[in-house]
Amino acid sequence: MKGGVSVSCPREEREALEHLIVGPHGVLAEKSLGRLTAEEPCPIRTCFQRDVDRVTHSKAFRRLKHKTQVFLQPEGDHYRTRLTHTLEVTRLARTVARALKLNEDLAEAIGLGHDLGHTPFGHAGERALDRIHPGGFKHYEQSLRVVDVLEREGRGLNLCYETRMGILHHTVGAPDDTAEAVTVRLCDHIAYLNHDLDDAIRAGILTSEAVPESIRRLCGERNSERINAMVSDLIRNSTDGTLRFSDEMQTVYDEFHTFMYAAVYRNPKAKGEESKVDGILSRLYDYYTARPEALPADYAAVIENEGRDRAACDYISGMTDGYAMEKYGELFIPFAWTVK
Repeated sequence: MKGGVSVSCPREEREALEHLIVGPHGVLAEKSLGRLTAEEPCPIRTCFQRDVDRVTHSKAFRRLKHKTQVFLQPEGDHYRTRLTHTLEVTRLARTVARALKLNEDLAEAIGLGHDLGHTPFGHAGERALDRIHPGGFKHYEQSLRVVDVLEREGRGLNLCYETRMGILHHTVGAPDDTAEAVTVRLCDHIAYLNHDLDDAIRAGILTSEAVPESIRRLCGERNSERINAMVSDLIRNSTDGTLRFSDEMQTVYDEFHTFMYAAVYRNPKAKGEESKVDGILSRLYDYYTARPEALPADYAAVIENEGRDRAACDYISGMTDGYAMEKYGELFIPFAWTVK
C-alpha cells in the first residue's frame, strides 16, 4: 500500500519502500522536481534509478576509462583513471547514503555523472581549456552541459533536477544542495586524496613515511584504513542531516589536502609532462575554430547556435588522452613516406 492505494508496478513498489528506508533528510524519488522535458514514468525504475542507467550507458561515461586522473600515461595497470575514480566515489557515496538513510539511487546518479565533463589529461587539460576558451572552462559546468546538451546527438540525457544540480555543484557546493549532493562532494574529496596518495606512493613520488604523522595516527597507514576512518567519522557526525567531519578529522583533512597539493599535485616529477598538454590542446583548439567543418557532424547544431569556439571546446574536452594525441599527430606531425 502507498497512501492507502495498492501499488501495481515495480517503480511504485520501490517508491513505497522509500518511505521506510529514506529518512527525513533524504529525497524521495516521487518528490523529485522533475526533468527539463516531462516524460512518462518508467514502470520499473524510479526517476533516480533511470538517471543512473542513462549516465552509465552514455558515451561520455565510457570515455572516462581513457582519461587521466592525476598521472599522465603512467607505466602500470593499477593507477586510477577518471573512470575508476568515479566508481570509487560512487561506492563511497552509496555507503554513506545508506548509513544516513538518504536516497542511494540519487547519490549514485550524481556520483556516476559528476566528472563526465572532465578534459583529457586531467586538471592540466582543464587549466589549458580554461585559458584558451574565451568563456573559460570548468569541468563541473561541462559535466552538466554533457548531460543537458551534448549526449544523445544533442538531445541530452534529460536527467532529474536533483541529479543535475548535484553534478553541477559537486566541486564547490550550493546553499540548496540535497544531502545526497553533499555526500557525493565529500566522498569525492575522500576518494581523490586517498587514491591519489596511493598512486603517488606506487609511482615513487613519495613514501609512506612522508605522510604527516597526524594523518597516519588518526586515519591509519594503509589506503583502506584511511578511507574507512574518514567515512566512518563522516557518518558518525552527520546523523542530524548536516554532513560534517568531527573537528579533529576536519583538521586532519585540511592538513591532508595541503600535504597532497605540496607533495603530489604540484610535484615536478608527477607533473613533468603537463607543460606539453597546453601546447597540444592549444593547437587543436586553434585548428578546429579555424576549420569548424572539420568537427564531427554531431557538433553542427552547437556551431549554429553557440559558435565555433563553443563547439571546438566541447569536442576537445570530450576527447580521451589517447584520442587527443592521435588527432594532434594526425594534424600536425608528418607521416613517414616512401618513393616507389
